[in-house]
Amino acid sequence: MEMLSGGDMLIRALRDEGVEHVFGYPGGAALHIYDAIFRQKDVQHILVRHEQAATHAADGYARSTGKVGTVLVTSGPGATNAITGIATAYMDSIPMVVISGQVASDKIGEDAFQETDMVGVSRPIVKHSFMVKHPQEIPEIVKKAYYIAATGRPGPVVIDIPKDVTAPGETFPYEYPEKVKIRSYNPAARGHTGQIRKAVQLLLDAKRPVIYAGGGVIQGNGSELLTELAQRLNYPVTNTLMGLGAYPGMDRQFLGMLGMHGTFEANTAMHHSDVILAVGARFDDRVTNTVSKFCPNAKIIHIDVDPASISKTIAADVPIVGSVESVLTEMLAMVKESEDTPDADALKSWWKQIEEWRARHGLYIQPRYDTAGDRIMPQEVITALHEVTNGDAYITSDVGQHQMFAAQYYRFDKPRRWINSGGLGTMGFGLPAAMGVQMAHRDAMVACVTGEGSIQMCIQELATCTQYHLPVKIICLNNQALGMVKQWQDMQYEGRYSESLYEDTLPDFVKLMEAYGHVGMRVTRKDELKAKLEECFAMKDRVVFMDIQVEPKEHVYPMLVAPNGSMRDMWLSKTERT
Repeated sequence: MEMLSGGDMLIRALRDEGVEHVFGYPGGAALHIYDAIFRQKDVQHILVRHEQAATHAADGYARSTGKVGTVLVTSGPGATNAITGIATAYMDSIPMVVISGQVASDKIGEDAFQETDMVGVSRPIVKHSFMVKHPQEIPEIVKKAYYIAATGRPGPVVIDIPKDVTAPGETFPYEYPEKVKIRSYNPAARGHTGQIRKAVQLLLDAKRPVIYAGGGVIQGNGSELLTELAQRLNYPVTNTLMGLGAYPGMDRQFLGMLGMHGTFEANTAMHHSDVILAVGARFDDRVTNTVSKFCPNAKIIHIDVDPASISKTIAADVPIVGSVESVLTEMLAMVKESEDTPDADALKSWWKQIEEWRARHGLYIQPRYDTAGDRIMPQEVITALHEVTNGDAYITSDVGQHQMFAAQYYRFDKPRRWINSGGLGTMGFGLPAAMGVQMAHRDAMVACVTGEGSIQMCIQELATCTQYHLPVKIICLNNQALGMVKQWQDMQYEGRYSESLYEDTLPDFVKLMEAYGHVGMRVTRKDELKAKLEECFAMKDRVVFMDIQVEPKEHVYPMLVAPNGSMRDMWLSKTERT
Protein backbone atom coordinates (compact mmCIF):
# COMPACT_ATOMS: atom_id res chain seq x y z
CA MET A 1 0.00 0.00 0.00
CA GLU A 2 1.27 3.45 -0.96
CA MET A 3 2.47 5.70 1.87
CA LEU A 4 1.59 9.42 1.51
CA SER A 5 1.68 12.56 3.61
CA GLY A 6 -1.58 14.31 4.46
CA GLY A 7 -1.04 16.97 1.78
CA ASP A 8 -0.29 14.36 -0.88
CA MET A 9 -3.27 12.30 0.29
CA LEU A 10 -5.60 15.24 -0.23
CA ILE A 11 -4.50 15.93 -3.79
CA ARG A 12 -4.43 12.20 -4.65
CA ALA A 13 -7.96 11.87 -3.24
CA LEU A 14 -9.12 14.77 -5.40
CA ARG A 15 -7.61 13.08 -8.44
CA ASP A 16 -9.24 9.75 -7.56
CA GLU A 17 -12.57 11.54 -7.15
CA GLY A 18 -12.23 12.82 -10.72
CA VAL A 19 -11.49 16.46 -9.89
CA GLU A 20 -9.74 18.21 -12.79
CA HIS A 21 -9.73 21.85 -11.69
CA VAL A 22 -9.31 23.53 -8.30
CA PHE A 23 -9.91 27.26 -7.98
CA GLY A 24 -7.95 28.84 -5.16
CA TYR A 25 -5.44 31.17 -3.55
CA PRO A 26 -2.47 30.10 -1.37
CA GLY A 27 -1.50 31.12 2.13
CA GLY A 28 0.50 29.91 5.12
CA ALA A 29 -1.88 27.31 6.52
CA ALA A 30 -2.36 25.72 3.08
CA LEU A 31 1.27 25.69 1.88
CA HIS A 32 1.84 21.97 2.46
CA ILE A 33 -1.17 21.35 0.21
CA TYR A 34 0.12 23.74 -2.43
CA ASP A 35 3.49 21.98 -2.40
CA ALA A 36 1.66 18.72 -3.06
CA ILE A 37 -0.12 20.39 -6.00
CA PHE A 38 3.26 21.47 -7.41
CA ARG A 39 4.54 17.89 -7.38
CA GLN A 40 1.79 16.39 -9.54
CA LYS A 41 0.15 17.04 -12.93
CA ASP A 42 -3.34 15.55 -12.75
CA VAL A 43 -5.22 18.24 -10.83
CA GLN A 44 -4.90 21.74 -12.29
CA HIS A 45 -5.00 24.67 -9.90
CA ILE A 46 -6.45 27.99 -11.14
CA LEU A 47 -4.95 30.96 -9.29
CA VAL A 48 -7.64 33.60 -8.85
CA ARG A 49 -6.97 37.09 -7.48
CA HIS A 50 -9.47 36.94 -4.61
CA GLU A 51 -10.98 34.01 -2.74
CA GLN A 52 -14.55 35.16 -3.44
CA ALA A 53 -13.76 34.73 -7.13
CA ALA A 54 -12.53 31.18 -6.47
CA THR A 55 -15.93 30.19 -5.12
CA HIS A 56 -17.83 31.92 -7.95
CA ALA A 57 -15.58 30.31 -10.58
CA ALA A 58 -16.12 26.87 -9.04
CA ASP A 59 -19.83 27.70 -8.93
CA GLY A 60 -19.94 28.58 -12.64
CA TYR A 61 -17.99 25.43 -13.43
CA ALA A 62 -20.50 23.35 -11.44
CA ARG A 63 -23.62 24.96 -12.92
CA SER A 64 -22.44 24.56 -16.50
CA THR A 65 -21.20 20.96 -16.17
CA GLY A 66 -23.28 19.35 -13.42
CA LYS A 67 -20.04 18.36 -11.68
CA VAL A 68 -18.95 19.41 -8.20
CA GLY A 69 -16.87 22.61 -8.12
CA THR A 70 -13.73 22.62 -5.97
CA VAL A 71 -12.15 25.49 -4.02
CA LEU A 72 -8.92 25.71 -2.00
CA VAL A 73 -8.20 28.62 0.34
CA THR A 74 -6.03 29.32 3.34
CA SER A 75 -7.10 30.03 6.91
CA GLY A 76 -8.46 33.24 8.42
CA PRO A 77 -9.12 35.92 5.81
CA GLY A 78 -8.69 33.42 2.99
CA ALA A 79 -11.52 31.33 4.40
CA THR A 80 -13.77 34.26 5.30
CA ASN A 81 -13.31 35.80 1.84
CA ALA A 82 -14.90 32.63 0.48
CA ILE A 83 -18.06 32.99 2.59
CA THR A 84 -20.03 35.08 0.07
CA GLY A 85 -19.47 32.50 -2.65
CA ILE A 86 -20.37 29.64 -0.33
CA ALA A 87 -23.63 31.39 0.57
CA THR A 88 -24.32 32.00 -3.13
CA ALA A 89 -23.95 28.29 -3.89
CA TYR A 90 -26.00 27.30 -0.85
CA MET A 91 -28.96 29.49 -1.81
CA ASP A 92 -29.01 28.11 -5.37
CA SER A 93 -28.29 24.47 -4.44
CA ILE A 94 -24.97 24.25 -6.29
CA PRO A 95 -22.59 21.33 -5.52
CA MET A 96 -19.24 22.58 -4.26
CA VAL A 97 -16.45 21.42 -1.95
CA VAL A 98 -14.45 24.17 -0.23
CA ILE A 99 -11.16 23.07 1.31
CA SER A 100 -9.84 25.57 3.84
CA GLY A 101 -6.47 25.49 5.48
CA GLN A 102 -6.46 25.94 9.25
CA VAL A 103 -3.84 26.76 11.87
CA ALA A 104 -2.05 23.82 13.46
CA SER A 105 -4.17 21.62 15.73
CA ASP A 106 -2.37 22.68 18.90
CA LYS A 107 -3.00 26.36 18.08
CA ILE A 108 -6.74 26.10 17.53
CA GLY A 109 -8.61 28.16 20.08
CA GLU A 110 -5.61 30.36 20.95
CA ASP A 111 -6.41 33.22 18.54
CA ALA A 112 -3.36 32.24 16.54
CA PHE A 113 -2.24 34.25 13.52
CA GLN A 114 -4.89 33.95 10.78
CA GLU A 115 -7.11 31.67 12.86
CA THR A 116 -10.86 31.68 12.25
CA ASP A 117 -13.39 29.01 13.16
CA MET A 118 -14.30 28.21 9.54
CA VAL A 119 -16.61 25.35 10.49
CA GLY A 120 -18.51 27.62 12.88
CA VAL A 121 -18.58 30.65 10.59
CA SER A 122 -19.87 28.68 7.59
CA ARG A 123 -22.27 26.35 9.43
CA PRO A 124 -25.53 28.16 8.46
CA ILE A 125 -24.62 28.22 4.75
CA VAL A 126 -23.22 24.75 4.08
CA LYS A 127 -24.85 21.40 3.61
CA HIS A 128 -22.20 19.81 5.85
CA SER A 129 -18.71 20.47 7.16
CA PHE A 130 -15.72 18.40 8.27
CA MET A 131 -12.74 19.14 10.49
CA VAL A 132 -9.88 16.75 9.67
CA LYS A 133 -8.14 15.52 12.80
CA HIS A 134 -5.76 12.91 11.37
CA PRO A 135 -4.19 12.42 7.92
CA GLN A 136 -5.65 8.94 7.55
CA GLU A 137 -9.17 10.44 7.67
CA ILE A 138 -8.59 12.47 4.49
CA PRO A 139 -9.56 9.91 1.80
CA GLU A 140 -12.86 8.98 3.46
CA ILE A 141 -13.72 12.62 4.26
CA VAL A 142 -13.07 13.67 0.66
CA LYS A 143 -15.27 10.83 -0.61
CA LYS A 144 -18.07 11.78 1.79
CA ALA A 145 -17.77 15.49 0.99
CA TYR A 146 -18.24 15.01 -2.77
CA TYR A 147 -21.06 12.52 -2.21
CA ILE A 148 -22.94 14.90 0.10
CA ALA A 149 -22.35 17.90 -2.16
CA ALA A 150 -23.72 16.16 -5.26
CA THR A 151 -26.63 14.05 -4.00
CA GLY A 152 -30.11 14.93 -2.78
CA ARG A 153 -30.48 18.70 -2.83
CA PRO A 154 -26.96 19.71 -3.88
CA GLY A 155 -24.96 22.25 -1.92
CA PRO A 156 -21.56 23.34 -0.62
CA VAL A 157 -19.48 21.26 1.82
CA VAL A 158 -16.50 22.59 3.79
CA ILE A 159 -13.40 20.55 4.68
CA ASP A 160 -11.24 22.39 7.24
CA ILE A 161 -7.69 21.00 7.47
CA PRO A 162 -5.17 22.04 10.17
CA LYS A 163 -1.68 22.63 8.82
CA ASP A 164 -0.03 19.87 10.83
CA VAL A 165 -2.40 17.29 9.32
CA THR A 166 -0.90 18.00 5.88
CA ALA A 167 2.76 18.09 7.01
CA PRO A 168 5.17 16.33 4.61
CA GLY A 169 7.31 14.75 7.33
CA GLU A 170 4.94 11.88 8.18
CA THR A 171 3.40 9.38 5.78
CA PHE A 172 0.48 7.01 6.15
CA PRO A 173 -1.15 4.23 4.12
CA TYR A 174 -3.36 5.65 1.34
CA GLU A 175 -6.49 3.95 0.06
CA TYR A 176 -9.38 5.76 -1.61
CA PRO A 177 -12.77 4.23 -0.79
CA GLU A 178 -14.83 2.93 -3.71
CA LYS A 179 -18.15 3.61 -2.02
CA VAL A 180 -19.44 5.67 0.85
CA LYS A 181 -22.32 5.09 3.21
CA ILE A 182 -23.46 7.64 5.76
CA ARG A 183 -25.98 6.24 8.20
CA SER A 184 -27.68 9.56 8.93
CA TYR A 185 -27.82 10.72 5.30
CA ASN A 186 -30.18 8.93 2.92
CA PRO A 187 -31.52 11.34 0.28
CA ALA A 188 -34.73 10.32 -1.44
CA ALA A 189 -34.24 8.76 -4.86
CA ARG A 190 -37.66 7.64 -6.07
CA GLY A 191 -40.97 9.31 -5.41
CA HIS A 192 -44.00 7.57 -3.92
CA THR A 193 -45.80 5.78 -6.78
CA GLY A 194 -49.23 6.38 -5.25
CA GLN A 195 -48.57 10.11 -5.01
CA ILE A 196 -47.30 10.23 -8.58
CA ARG A 197 -50.48 8.47 -9.74
CA LYS A 198 -52.60 11.06 -7.89
CA ALA A 199 -50.59 13.85 -9.52
CA VAL A 200 -51.07 12.39 -13.00
CA GLN A 201 -54.84 12.12 -12.53
CA LEU A 202 -55.03 15.69 -11.24
CA LEU A 203 -53.02 16.88 -14.25
CA LEU A 204 -55.20 15.03 -16.74
CA ASP A 205 -58.38 16.43 -15.14
CA ALA A 206 -57.08 20.02 -15.21
CA LYS A 207 -58.92 22.72 -17.16
CA ARG A 208 -56.32 25.50 -16.76
CA PRO A 209 -52.99 23.79 -16.06
CA VAL A 210 -49.55 25.39 -15.80
CA ILE A 211 -46.18 23.64 -15.43
CA TYR A 212 -43.91 25.72 -13.17
CA ALA A 213 -40.28 24.55 -13.41
CA GLY A 214 -37.35 25.73 -11.30
CA GLY A 215 -33.62 25.25 -11.02
CA GLY A 216 -34.10 21.77 -9.56
CA VAL A 217 -35.10 20.53 -13.02
CA ILE A 218 -31.69 21.58 -14.34
CA GLN A 219 -29.73 20.38 -11.32
CA GLY A 220 -31.64 17.09 -11.42
CA ASN A 221 -31.05 16.52 -15.16
CA GLY A 222 -34.78 16.53 -15.83
CA SER A 223 -35.03 19.01 -18.72
CA GLU A 224 -35.62 16.50 -21.51
CA LEU A 225 -38.23 14.62 -19.48
CA LEU A 226 -40.03 17.84 -18.53
CA THR A 227 -40.07 18.95 -22.18
CA GLU A 228 -41.45 15.60 -23.34
CA LEU A 229 -44.17 15.64 -20.66
CA ALA A 230 -45.22 19.22 -21.42
CA GLN A 231 -45.33 18.66 -25.16
CA ARG A 232 -47.25 15.40 -24.86
CA LEU A 233 -49.89 17.17 -22.75
CA ASN A 234 -49.69 20.47 -24.67
CA TYR A 235 -49.62 22.36 -21.35
CA PRO A 236 -48.10 25.84 -20.90
CA VAL A 237 -44.72 26.05 -19.17
CA THR A 238 -43.11 28.83 -17.16
CA ASN A 239 -39.63 28.85 -15.61
CA THR A 240 -38.18 30.56 -12.59
CA LEU A 241 -35.07 32.72 -12.91
CA MET A 242 -32.99 29.68 -11.93
CA GLY A 243 -34.93 27.36 -14.24
CA LEU A 244 -34.42 29.21 -17.52
CA GLY A 245 -33.36 26.70 -20.16
CA ALA A 246 -35.13 23.81 -18.46
CA TYR A 247 -37.74 24.18 -21.21
CA PRO A 248 -36.89 25.60 -24.68
CA GLY A 249 -37.29 29.38 -24.51
CA MET A 250 -38.27 29.71 -28.18
CA ASP A 251 -41.05 27.10 -28.00
CA ARG A 252 -44.69 28.18 -28.40
CA GLN A 253 -45.69 26.55 -25.11
CA PHE A 254 -43.18 28.61 -23.14
CA LEU A 255 -44.77 31.57 -21.37
CA GLY A 256 -41.49 33.15 -20.32
CA MET A 257 -40.14 33.65 -16.83
CA LEU A 258 -42.57 34.14 -13.95
CA GLY A 259 -42.28 36.18 -10.77
CA MET A 260 -41.06 39.64 -9.83
CA HIS A 261 -40.01 40.51 -13.39
CA GLY A 262 -41.86 37.70 -15.12
CA THR A 263 -43.97 38.09 -18.23
CA PHE A 264 -47.58 39.24 -18.12
CA GLU A 265 -48.79 35.96 -19.64
CA ALA A 266 -46.79 33.76 -17.24
CA ASN A 267 -47.87 35.56 -14.07
CA THR A 268 -51.48 35.94 -15.17
CA ALA A 269 -51.75 32.30 -16.26
CA MET A 270 -50.36 31.19 -12.91
CA HIS A 271 -52.88 33.34 -11.03
CA HIS A 272 -55.86 31.94 -12.97
CA SER A 273 -54.71 28.30 -13.14
CA ASP A 274 -56.60 25.42 -11.55
CA VAL A 275 -53.68 22.93 -11.39
CA ILE A 276 -49.98 23.79 -11.03
CA LEU A 277 -47.26 21.20 -11.50
CA ALA A 278 -44.30 22.67 -9.60
CA VAL A 279 -41.07 20.80 -10.40
CA GLY A 280 -37.79 21.60 -8.62
CA ALA A 281 -39.03 25.04 -7.55
CA ARG A 282 -39.25 26.41 -4.02
CA PHE A 283 -42.02 29.05 -4.23
CA ASP A 284 -39.66 31.80 -3.14
CA ASP A 285 -40.83 35.35 -2.44
CA ARG A 286 -39.73 36.62 -5.87
CA VAL A 287 -42.38 34.32 -7.37
CA THR A 288 -45.26 34.25 -4.92
CA ASN A 289 -45.58 37.94 -4.06
CA THR A 290 -48.17 37.99 -1.22
CA VAL A 291 -48.47 34.35 -0.10
CA SER A 292 -52.12 34.66 0.94
CA LYS A 293 -53.05 35.80 -2.59
CA PHE A 294 -50.97 33.23 -4.47
CA CYS A 295 -52.89 31.33 -7.17
CA PRO A 296 -56.14 31.21 -5.14
CA ASN A 297 -57.95 28.53 -7.18
CA ALA A 298 -55.06 26.19 -7.94
CA LYS A 299 -54.34 22.69 -6.72
CA ILE A 300 -50.58 22.32 -6.22
CA ILE A 301 -48.49 19.28 -7.20
CA HIS A 302 -44.98 19.82 -5.81
CA ILE A 303 -42.02 17.63 -6.80
CA ASP A 304 -38.74 18.22 -4.96
CA VAL A 305 -35.80 16.15 -3.79
CA ASP A 306 -35.71 18.16 -0.55
CA PRO A 307 -38.64 17.32 1.77
CA ALA A 308 -38.03 20.55 3.71
CA SER A 309 -38.89 22.60 0.59
CA ILE A 310 -42.32 21.05 0.11
CA SER A 311 -45.17 23.02 1.74
CA LYS A 312 -42.59 25.32 3.32
CA THR A 313 -44.19 28.44 1.82
CA ILE A 314 -47.19 27.24 -0.20
CA ALA A 315 -49.13 24.16 0.90
CA ALA A 316 -48.94 21.29 -1.59
CA ASP A 317 -52.07 19.27 -2.36
CA VAL A 318 -49.98 16.44 -3.80
CA PRO A 319 -46.44 16.44 -2.35
CA ILE A 320 -43.87 14.17 -4.02
CA VAL A 321 -40.39 13.78 -2.52
CA GLY A 322 -37.85 12.35 -4.93
CA SER A 323 -35.34 13.12 -7.62
CA VAL A 324 -36.78 15.06 -10.55
CA GLU A 325 -35.40 12.56 -13.05
CA SER A 326 -36.98 9.49 -11.46
CA VAL A 327 -40.33 11.15 -10.66
CA LEU A 328 -40.76 12.62 -14.15
CA THR A 329 -39.78 9.29 -15.72
CA GLU A 330 -42.51 7.51 -13.76
CA MET A 331 -45.01 10.32 -14.34
CA LEU A 332 -44.39 10.30 -18.09
CA ALA A 333 -44.86 6.52 -18.25
CA MET A 334 -48.19 6.83 -16.43
CA VAL A 335 -49.39 9.59 -18.78
CA LYS A 336 -48.53 7.42 -21.80
CA GLU A 337 -50.33 4.40 -20.33
CA SER A 338 -53.41 6.27 -19.12
CA GLU A 339 -56.69 5.88 -20.96
CA ASP A 340 -57.63 9.39 -19.83
CA THR A 341 -56.51 12.40 -21.85
CA PRO A 342 -56.66 16.14 -21.17
CA ASP A 343 -59.99 17.87 -21.82
CA ALA A 344 -59.39 19.11 -25.39
CA ASP A 345 -62.10 21.80 -25.33
CA ALA A 346 -60.98 23.19 -21.97
CA LEU A 347 -57.35 23.20 -23.08
CA LYS A 348 -58.23 24.94 -26.36
CA SER A 349 -60.09 27.62 -24.43
CA TRP A 350 -57.19 27.99 -21.98
CA TRP A 351 -54.65 28.44 -24.78
CA LYS A 352 -56.94 30.97 -26.47
CA GLN A 353 -56.98 33.01 -23.25
CA ILE A 354 -53.20 32.75 -22.85
CA GLU A 355 -52.65 33.88 -26.44
CA GLU A 356 -54.88 36.91 -25.81
CA TRP A 357 -52.74 37.83 -22.77
CA ARG A 358 -49.60 37.27 -24.81
CA ALA A 359 -50.84 39.44 -27.67
CA ARG A 360 -51.84 42.22 -25.27
CA HIS A 361 -48.61 42.57 -23.27
CA GLY A 362 -46.15 39.90 -24.48
CA LEU A 363 -42.47 40.88 -24.43
CA TYR A 364 -41.81 39.17 -27.76
CA ILE A 365 -44.91 40.20 -29.75
CA GLN A 366 -43.98 43.86 -29.98
CA PRO A 367 -41.27 45.90 -28.24
CA ARG A 368 -42.36 46.94 -24.74
CA TYR A 369 -39.85 49.79 -24.71
CA ASP A 370 -39.02 52.95 -26.63
CA THR A 371 -37.47 52.06 -29.98
CA ALA A 372 -37.59 55.54 -31.51
CA GLY A 373 -35.09 57.34 -29.27
CA ASP A 374 -31.41 57.87 -29.94
CA ARG A 375 -30.20 56.11 -26.80
CA ILE A 376 -29.43 52.39 -26.77
CA MET A 377 -32.09 50.52 -24.78
CA PRO A 378 -30.81 47.67 -22.58
CA GLN A 379 -33.42 45.31 -24.02
CA GLU A 380 -32.00 45.95 -27.49
CA VAL A 381 -28.54 44.92 -26.30
CA ILE A 382 -29.73 41.53 -25.06
CA THR A 383 -31.85 40.94 -28.15
CA ALA A 384 -28.84 41.72 -30.36
CA LEU A 385 -26.64 39.48 -28.17
CA HIS A 386 -29.09 36.61 -28.70
CA GLU A 387 -29.02 37.17 -32.47
CA VAL A 388 -25.24 37.45 -32.76
CA THR A 389 -24.66 34.28 -30.70
CA ASN A 390 -27.59 32.40 -32.28
CA GLY A 391 -28.88 31.79 -28.75
CA ASP A 392 -26.08 29.29 -28.22
CA ALA A 393 -23.78 31.06 -25.75
CA TYR A 394 -23.22 30.41 -22.07
CA ILE A 395 -24.46 33.59 -20.39
CA THR A 396 -23.37 34.52 -16.89
CA SER A 397 -24.66 37.62 -15.19
CA ASP A 398 -24.14 39.81 -12.22
CA VAL A 399 -27.11 41.17 -10.26
CA GLY A 400 -29.39 44.05 -11.06
CA GLN A 401 -31.34 45.41 -14.00
CA HIS A 402 -28.95 43.86 -16.52
CA GLN A 403 -29.60 40.44 -14.96
CA MET A 404 -33.35 40.80 -15.41
CA PHE A 405 -33.05 42.09 -18.97
CA ALA A 406 -30.82 39.10 -19.79
CA ALA A 407 -33.30 36.70 -18.21
CA GLN A 408 -36.20 38.24 -20.13
CA TYR A 409 -34.67 38.73 -23.58
CA TYR A 410 -32.02 36.02 -24.03
CA ARG A 411 -34.26 33.07 -24.78
CA PHE A 412 -32.46 29.99 -23.48
CA ASP A 413 -33.25 26.77 -25.36
CA LYS A 414 -30.84 24.55 -23.42
CA PRO A 415 -30.20 23.87 -19.72
CA ARG A 416 -26.98 24.93 -17.98
CA ARG A 417 -26.53 27.94 -20.31
CA TRP A 418 -27.88 30.59 -17.90
CA ILE A 419 -25.49 31.08 -14.96
CA ASN A 420 -26.58 33.65 -12.38
CA SER A 421 -26.88 34.24 -8.65
CA GLY A 422 -30.59 33.87 -7.96
CA GLY A 423 -31.16 33.34 -4.24
CA LEU A 424 -28.39 35.47 -2.73
CA GLY A 425 -28.20 38.04 -5.54
CA THR A 426 -24.43 38.44 -5.46
CA MET A 427 -22.87 41.38 -7.29
CA GLY A 428 -19.44 40.36 -8.56
CA PHE A 429 -20.60 36.85 -9.46
CA GLY A 430 -20.62 37.25 -13.26
CA LEU A 431 -16.97 37.53 -14.29
CA PRO A 432 -15.46 34.77 -12.13
CA ALA A 433 -18.43 32.51 -12.93
CA ALA A 434 -17.71 33.09 -16.62
CA MET A 435 -14.09 32.05 -16.00
CA GLY A 436 -15.29 28.78 -14.47
CA VAL A 437 -17.61 28.15 -17.40
CA GLN A 438 -14.86 28.91 -19.94
CA MET A 439 -12.44 26.64 -18.10
CA ALA A 440 -14.95 23.80 -18.44
CA HIS A 441 -15.96 24.59 -22.03
CA ARG A 442 -12.81 25.80 -23.75
CA ASP A 443 -14.30 26.26 -27.22
CA ALA A 444 -17.69 27.67 -26.21
CA MET A 445 -18.93 31.24 -26.46
CA VAL A 446 -19.09 32.60 -22.90
CA ALA A 447 -20.48 36.05 -22.20
CA CYS A 448 -20.84 37.88 -18.90
CA VAL A 449 -23.73 40.36 -18.87
CA THR A 450 -22.95 42.91 -16.20
CA GLY A 451 -23.32 46.50 -15.09
CA GLU A 452 -20.71 49.12 -14.37
CA GLY A 453 -21.37 48.62 -10.64
CA SER A 454 -21.26 44.82 -10.44
CA ILE A 455 -18.19 44.40 -12.63
CA GLN A 456 -16.06 46.40 -10.22
CA MET A 457 -16.75 43.94 -7.38
CA CYS A 458 -14.39 41.29 -8.83
CA ILE A 459 -12.75 43.16 -11.69
CA GLN A 460 -9.28 42.01 -10.59
CA GLU A 461 -10.12 38.62 -12.14
CA LEU A 462 -9.27 40.09 -15.53
CA ALA A 463 -5.72 39.12 -14.58
CA THR A 464 -6.82 35.50 -14.09
CA CYS A 465 -8.35 35.59 -17.58
CA THR A 466 -4.97 36.74 -18.89
CA GLN A 467 -3.00 34.04 -17.11
CA TYR A 468 -5.20 31.12 -18.18
CA HIS A 469 -6.25 32.41 -21.61
CA LEU A 470 -9.96 32.56 -20.84
CA PRO A 471 -11.46 34.65 -23.69
CA VAL A 472 -14.76 35.58 -22.04
CA LYS A 473 -16.79 38.42 -23.49
CA ILE A 474 -18.02 41.07 -21.05
CA ILE A 475 -21.21 42.89 -22.06
CA CYS A 476 -21.54 45.87 -19.71
CA LEU A 477 -24.88 47.71 -19.72
CA ASN A 478 -23.53 51.00 -18.42
CA ASN A 479 -26.29 53.28 -17.09
CA GLN A 480 -24.01 55.26 -14.73
CA ALA A 481 -25.94 54.12 -11.63
CA LEU A 482 -26.86 51.19 -9.44
CA GLY A 483 -29.77 50.59 -11.79
CA MET A 484 -32.08 48.36 -9.74
CA VAL A 485 -31.56 50.43 -6.60
CA LYS A 486 -32.32 53.56 -8.61
CA GLN A 487 -35.45 51.94 -10.05
CA TRP A 488 -36.81 51.19 -6.57
CA GLN A 489 -35.93 54.72 -5.51
CA ASP A 490 -37.91 56.03 -8.50
CA MET A 491 -40.91 53.86 -7.68
CA GLN A 492 -41.02 53.99 -3.88
CA TYR A 493 -38.88 56.93 -2.74
CA GLU A 494 -40.00 59.71 -5.10
CA GLY A 495 -36.69 59.72 -6.97
CA ARG A 496 -34.47 60.35 -3.95
CA TYR A 497 -31.29 58.70 -5.24
CA SER A 498 -29.56 57.98 -1.96
CA GLU A 499 -26.07 56.64 -2.80
CA SER A 500 -27.10 55.02 -6.09
CA LEU A 501 -25.33 57.43 -8.48
CA TYR A 502 -21.60 57.44 -9.24
CA GLU A 503 -21.37 61.10 -10.28
CA ASP A 504 -18.24 61.23 -12.47
CA THR A 505 -16.12 58.59 -10.76
CA LEU A 506 -16.42 55.64 -13.15
CA PRO A 507 -13.14 54.46 -14.69
CA ASP A 508 -12.37 54.50 -18.39
CA PHE A 509 -13.14 50.82 -18.96
CA VAL A 510 -11.47 50.76 -22.37
CA LYS A 511 -8.13 51.91 -20.94
CA LEU A 512 -8.56 49.59 -17.96
CA MET A 513 -9.02 46.60 -20.27
CA GLU A 514 -5.93 47.57 -22.22
CA ALA A 515 -3.97 47.76 -18.96
CA TYR A 516 -4.88 44.09 -18.35
CA GLY A 517 -3.91 43.19 -21.91
CA HIS A 518 -7.47 42.85 -23.17
CA VAL A 519 -9.67 44.61 -25.74
CA GLY A 520 -12.00 47.43 -24.72
CA MET A 521 -14.84 48.74 -26.90
CA ARG A 522 -17.17 51.65 -26.15
CA VAL A 523 -20.57 51.68 -27.84
CA THR A 524 -22.68 54.82 -27.71
CA ARG A 525 -24.83 54.67 -30.87
CA LYS A 526 -27.72 52.34 -31.57
CA ASP A 527 -26.79 51.94 -35.24
CA GLU A 528 -23.37 50.48 -34.35
CA LEU A 529 -24.53 48.04 -31.65
CA LYS A 530 -24.94 44.83 -33.66
CA ALA A 531 -21.81 45.36 -35.75
CA LYS A 532 -19.75 45.95 -32.62
CA LEU A 533 -21.17 42.79 -31.02
CA GLU A 534 -20.24 40.81 -34.13
CA GLU A 535 -16.74 42.27 -34.00
CA CYS A 536 -16.50 41.35 -30.33
CA PHE A 537 -17.43 37.68 -30.83
CA ALA A 538 -15.22 37.41 -33.91
CA MET A 539 -12.21 37.86 -31.59
CA LYS A 540 -12.43 34.28 -30.36
CA ASP A 541 -9.12 34.26 -28.50
CA ARG A 542 -9.38 37.62 -26.73
CA VAL A 543 -11.17 38.94 -23.67
CA VAL A 544 -13.35 41.77 -24.94
CA PHE A 545 -15.10 44.31 -22.70
CA MET A 546 -18.02 46.11 -24.35
CA ASP A 547 -18.83 49.30 -22.47
CA ILE A 548 -22.33 49.92 -23.84
CA GLN A 549 -23.85 53.24 -22.84
CA VAL A 550 -27.56 52.50 -22.32
CA GLU A 551 -30.54 54.72 -21.50
CA PRO A 552 -30.06 55.53 -17.79
CA LYS A 553 -33.75 56.13 -17.03
CA GLU A 554 -35.04 52.77 -18.27
CA HIS A 555 -36.77 50.45 -15.81
CA VAL A 556 -37.28 46.69 -15.89
CA TYR A 557 -40.89 45.76 -16.62
CA PRO A 558 -43.12 43.90 -15.98
CA MET A 559 -42.70 44.19 -12.22
CA LEU A 560 -44.93 42.73 -9.53
CA VAL A 561 -46.69 45.28 -7.36
CA ALA A 562 -45.42 45.00 -3.79
CA PRO A 563 -46.39 44.81 -1.04
CA ASN A 564 -49.80 43.11 -0.78
CA GLY A 565 -50.11 42.29 -4.48
CA SER A 566 -50.93 38.97 -6.16
CA MET A 567 -49.20 37.50 -9.20
CA ARG A 568 -51.59 39.31 -11.53
CA ASP A 569 -50.82 42.73 -10.00
CA MET A 570 -48.03 44.18 -12.14
CA TRP A 571 -46.51 47.39 -13.35
CA LEU A 572 -46.25 47.04 -17.13
CA SER A 573 -44.51 50.39 -17.63
CA LYS A 574 -43.90 53.58 -15.66
CA THR A 575 -47.52 54.63 -16.24
CA GLU A 576 -49.37 51.35 -16.91
CA ARG A 577 -50.56 48.93 -14.27
CA THR A 578 -52.74 45.82 -14.50
